[in-house]
Amino acid sequence: MRPKCLAEVVGQTELTAADSWFAALLNEGRAASCIFWGPPGVGKTTLANIMAQAADMPFARLSAVSAGKAEVQRVVAQAKGEGRSYLLFLDEIHRFNKAQQDVLLPYIEDGTLVLVGATTENPSFSLNNALLSRCRVIVLEPLDSAAMWQIIERALLALNVEAANFSIDKAAHGWLAEAAAGDARYALNALEALVAAGPEQCWSLQQVQAHWSRKSAQYDRNGDFHYDIISALHKCVRDSDADAAVYWLARMLEAGEQPLYISRRLIRMATEDIGLADPQALTVCLNAQRMYEILGSPEGEQGLFEAVIYLALAAKSNAAYMAEKSARKLAKNSSHAAVPMHLRNAPTKLMKELGHGADYQYAHNADDAVIDQRHVPDAVQVTGLYAPTDRGFERKLGERLRWLAKRKRDIEQKKELGA
Repeated sequence: MRPKCLAEVVGQTELTAADSWFAALLNEGRAASCIFWGPPGVGKTTLANIMAQAADMPFARLSAVSAGKAEVQRVVAQAKGEGRSYLLFLDEIHRFNKAQQDVLLPYIEDGTLVLVGATTENPSFSLNNALLSRCRVIVLEPLDSAAMWQIIERALLALNVEAANFSIDKAAHGWLAEAAAGDARYALNALEALVAAGPEQCWSLQQVQAHWSRKSAQYDRNGDFHYDIISALHKCVRDSDADAAVYWLARMLEAGEQPLYISRRLIRMATEDIGLADPQALTVCLNAQRMYEILGSPEGEQGLFEAVIYLALAAKSNAAYMAEKSARKLAKNSSHAAVPMHLRNAPTKLMKELGHGADYQYAHNADDAVIDQRHVPDAVQVTGLYAPTDRGFERKLGERLRWLAKRKRDIEQKKELGA
């Protein structure tokens, strides 16, 4: 069922369209080193084969899972022995370490090899810059339902030649197109299994569902899907979209994500995006984590949904988060500034004699427990690090800050009048 030419490839229209750069490359009989980045079953191997055929180049296939420098060198020796370029298709190229990747560079440079790497991992993380600079990165998307329907229909027509009585009903056809989740190989493997189980049978939706499960969700706890989905959850919380937030939370849990990882991320959201606009948000998240630790799955996961909804609907402020960033930068740039004498600890007589703690004003002895004294080194300016919004509880904090500023100005004026 593998397409033999670009016209037979379903999906990836940015490559397969007649006016695309890829089609123009093939029409000219050329091949170019590139990295195909995308999920399984979207045509990475097929496109590499078609490119080799269009350029009339020998096709060598290796898997980075089992191959290494020696296997690459054997392909190079064969290419040089024949005096022609080879298209090397390197599956799972992200499995090659830096030294193994570096072996490829001179042969790509001198034209001995045209490299087509296939990866399901983000190449900007797994491939070194020298290799990336010599290859065009092409992102392949999962096939949509219409494309999957077409692929299954084509396979059924081919099967009718060999198994004339084999068929699946329309409902089963549509379910399989959806259940494959954009993976053509998965759908074709499903059909192959059905033919093996009943080559003379017309399969109903219920029979197909009973015989073949839905493709598991694309999710890798250490890969792009993991980080993309937690990013989507975080952004939906930040944008106050509770429905979308609980959807992405459910996606993570259904894919097998660890609930305690999610709870840690929710705690982070509570401080980064809600902050003091709703101080209760942090408590809700901590309680959700504690609930899961007590109950476990699945009952304990309910607390995560409650926390996500609360975070999404809470008033938003990143003022505390921005204050942290500004304060850290200021602290780094003024790390050698001395603590003012009146703020220093004075546990011994000698330290007191040296002036530690001298003239310190004890706030509780003052009216309203408010005093006006300098709390940072003379060369450091900290005013405005925390700038509360006018949303939620931060409105009250803003009022408090303005009142304190006025109170301190009044105290300063009294000092000046007294002087």
